[in-house]
Amino acid sequence: MSWSFSIGRLFGSELRVHATFFLLLAWIGVAAWSNGGPQAALQNLAFVLALFACVVAHEFGHALTARRYGIQTPDITLLPIGGLARLERMPEKPAQEIAVALAGPAVNIVIWAVLMLAGAGTSIDALAGLGTSVPGTFLGQLAAVNLFLALFNLLPAFPMDGGRVLRALLATRMDRVHATRAAATAGQVMAFLFAFWGLASGNFMLLLIALFVYFAGQAESQDVASRAVAGGLLARDAMITSFESLRPADPMHVAAQTLIRTTQHEFPVLDPEDRLAGFLTRTALFRAMASGHTTHAVGDVMEEVPQVTLGTALEAALDALAEAPAVAVTDPDGRVLGYITRENVGELMVLRAPR
Repeated sequence: MSWSFSIGRLFGSELRVHATFFLLLAWIGVAAWSNGGPQAALQNLAFVLALFACVVAHEFGHALTARRYGIQTPDITLLPIGGLARLERMPEKPAQEIAVALAGPAVNIVIWAVLMLAGAGTSIDALAGLGTSVPGTFLGQLAAVNLFLALFNLLPAFPMDGGRVLRALLATRMDRVHATRAAATAGQVMAFLFAFWGLASGNFMLLLIALFVYFAGQAESQDVASRAVAGGLLARDAMITSFESLRPADPMHVAAQTLIRTTQHEFPVLDPEDRLAGFLTRTALFRAMASGHTTHAVGDVMEEVPQVTLGTALEAALDALAEAPAVAVTDPDGRVLGYITRENVGELMVLRAPR
C-alpha cells in the first residue's frame, strides 16, 4: 500500500504503518494537550498506542488462522481507521472463511476477558474518562474498546468480519459471485447508515469507515466476479495485442502526442531489441507534463511491471495486477506480445457475461 512503510516483521508478515496514522497521533496529542495539558496528552497517546496494539493482535488473529489453511499474509498495515491484513487470497470454502473472519473479533474478546480478570471495568463512563488520571480508568477504557471492536466488526457490513461471515453463509446457498454481490450490497446499505450516523453525531471516523466499507466492498465484489470469469482462461485470452509502444529515450511530449492519438492509457516502453524496459502510465505522464518536464525522457518516469507468458493462468495475472498498473505478456526471449490491464479484464467480463 502506498504511503506506508515497514517497521519490521512478526510471525512471517511484514508490519507496516500508513503515514496518516501519525497524523492521527498528532491530532489526538494536540487536542488532549489543549484540553488537559501534557499529562492528558501522554495518557491519550499511550491509550491509542495500546489500542492499536490490540488492532495488530486482531489482524494476526486473521493471519494465523488463514495460515492453517495454507494462506499466507504478506503484510499487515495500520491505518487511522484500524488495521488491514492482506491475505494472498481469501478462503473459498465457507467454513474456512467463517473461521478466518471470526478469529479477529475472538482475539478482542480474549483481550477483554483478560483485562476484566485484571480488574478492569467496561462501563460507558470509562470511555468518557479518556485522558483522565483516575486509577483503573486506562484498563477500563481498553477493555470497553476491545469489546466494542469485537461487536462492531461483527456487523454484517462486507468486507468487515461480519460481512465476510454473511458472504460465507450465503455461499452455502448460492455461487460465490452472487453471494459476494449480496453481501457487498448489504455492506453498502450499512455504509450509508454509518455515514448518516457520522454526520448526525459529527463523528469523522464513522464517515471514514463508511467510505472504506462502501468502496472496499465494491472493489472486492468486482474482484470476485473477475476471478470467476478468469477461471480456466490464460493470459493469451485477455491480453491487448494491438498497441503502440515508446522508447526509453523518447521525450515526454512525444508520449503526450501518442496518448492523444491513441486510446491507450498506458504504454509499453521497449528497448531497441523490443524487450520490455518498463511501462509509462497516463498518471505518470500527466504528472510530468504538469511539472513542465516535457523534454524529460520516458525512461526517467517509467515503472517496472510483472511479466507473464502466454500460457500463464489469467488468475495469476490478476494477482499481479493488484500491485501494478499492467502485466506484460512476453515470449521466452522477453519480447512483448501484449499486455493486460484491469480495464480490459473488465471488458472481458462484460463480453463473457451470461445473456
